[in-house]
Amino acid sequence: MIEETFLRLQPSEAVVCSAASRLMAAFIASGQVNPENEEAFLERSLSLAIRLAQGADRAIDSDDESGERL
Repeated sequence: MIEETFLRLQPSEAVVCSAASRLMAAFIASGQVNPENEEAFLERSLSLAIRLAQGADRAIDSDDESGERL
């Protein structure tokens, strides 16, 4: 039986995890992932997702960051 794991991700962590899972799925679907390089692609997916989130954070000034009210 597989042991259950419970995580409590912050909203921003959940967004990065979701993006990383989509990237990983794309790598798998394209046939690039095999048992020997799976860990490397997992790390690559996470790294890319974090870079995407950081880029979005720099590029987008959300309402709660600007201090302005609409």
